Amino acid sequence: MARDNSPKERQKKQLERKLAQRASYDRVLIVSEGSKTEPNYFREIRSNYRLHTANVEVRPSELGTEPIQVVQYAKELFEKGDRHKSIQSRAFERVYAVFDRDDHRTYFDALNQAAALDGKLRNDAKQPVVFKAIASVPSFELWLLLHFDDIQAPLHRDEVLRRLRQYIPCYEKGTAGVFANTRDSLVTASQRAERLALRFTAFDDPEPYTAIVELVRLLTTLRG
Repeated sequence: MARDNSPKERQKKQLERKLAQRASYDRVLIVSEGSKTEPNYFREIRSNYRLHTANVEVRPSELGTEPIQVVQYAKELFEKGDRHKSIQSRAFERVYAVFDRDDHRTYFDALNQAAALDGKLRNDAKQPVVFKAIASVPSFELWLLLHFDDIQAPLHRDEVLRRLRQYIPCYEKGTAGVFANTRDSLVTASQRAERLALRFTAFDDPEPYTAIVELVRLLTTLRG
């Protein structure tokens, strides 16, 4: 009998191999507003810490970059999966929607929507799923800047970027190797972000805040 080399069969076999390789720790779905910056950063962490791609999926939103669209796409991708990306439906214990405050009009709606979904969805093991917004005020770059500066007061995103380029001169949106360039100061950045979180929340715009530290902490300790 001839071997079945149809695209559908290849996708099925690819998914079977991926599932067979899945490790024992929580399966995490990360959906980001940015199409390159955040995905590059989290994929680099995944690679550095040798996390299975079957356990940690990182995808940019395909519905748009408004925060509410990021949350909606994260929910949709979790519930329906995507066979073209070898993602099974409901195949995660944790779902994270990553977005910035910027000037987005749906920012607060997205925060509330994510909170409403937390613990309400069920995965393929019938377990309640963690669903969280990972927001930054004003932007993801605040997290990177905290590796170098102890920010305590509100900054416009343009000022954050200007200051960051004093330390990473070639930094642009989508720049690769950012985790490698900042990893030595990860503990410092985490401490600074945690101190900000004691004073402010994602709702306290324009006060500086980033929950990226929460997701980074998870990924860097997931294997344990």
